[in-house]
Amino acid sequence: MGHDTFRCGELEAVIGDNAAEGQHRAGYNGIWSLKHATADRSLFVPTVAGLNHEHIFDGATNGKQEIFFEPRYAPMTFQRLGEFESELHQPPTPTFHVESWSRFKLVAPHYIDFQYRCRPRQHAFQFGYIGLFWASYINAPDDKSMYFRGSVGRGSPSWMQLCTQAHNDESTVLYRDDSDELKFDPAYRDSLFKNYSRMRYDMPFFYGLFGRHVFLVMFDRAEGIRLTHSPSGGGFASERQSTNPAWDFQFIIPKYEVNQEYSFRLRVVFREQCSREEIMAEYQRWRQQK
Repeated sequence: MGHDTFRCGELEAVIGDNAAEGQHRAGYNGIWSLKHATADRSLFVPTVAGLNHEHIFDGATNGKQEIFFEPRYAPMTFQRLGEFESELHQPPTPTFHVESWSRFKLVAPHYIDFQYRCRPRQHAFQFGYIGLFWASYINAPDDKSMYFRGSVGRGSPSWMQLCTQAHNDESTVLYRDDSDELKFDPAYRDSLFKNYSRMRYDMPFFYGLFGRHVFLVMFDRAEGIRLTHSPSGGGFASERQSTNPAWDFQFIIPKYEVNQEYSFRLRVVFREQCSREEIMAEYQRWRQQK
């Protein structure tokens, strides 16, 4: 079985691998569906997913869709670990030879804890860095923006709003102290992770609004984490006459060693709307728990 349904507190989540099932399309792994008890539909576009492991990249290896979207195409297995917990395992992928484990755990009343671990099994990254990318396709929200704390350049931190005008347009926001300049071959295809915003974030979280609810993603670090937005990455929702934005992120490993493990953790919060003070409190409480 490539997926299962989990219920905890106010949330119901379907978590699965990259197989097709019903209206769910092949290639989209992670959280297939996420519903809140007081929401009228899933946060994520029903045919695709959220926290979908989308890309492995090195800035040089280009070409077929099977390479550009390698985590979608490479074999992956799903395992239910308990009442609230599951794991996706992807053996070493065909091109980049990255083995990975993605663990999801629902926590009452409205949280999902996520841990990603990976091991590069060969020296397959031509420019010496590993780029990893996750996409969350949001189900036609009225407000397509991502919000975070940051600034333009080195200005005073404040609440920032990122809503790009077009796909691949100033789409990626770096941490204020991120000085890693990733190399890309001139022939490498255009992509969200190649195009940078002038904004910088200073606290490792972002949130977006979904009707009367808020979707908040908090990371255990800023180093290596980049925030990414697309206004239309999830396609078009004809019944709502709206595009489905993508609220995405990246994990960059500037230098790597074969067979060494690399990892990060995050917490998803999907709750009824609250003040920015409460969003900051959610982040502080989680940081204190770690």
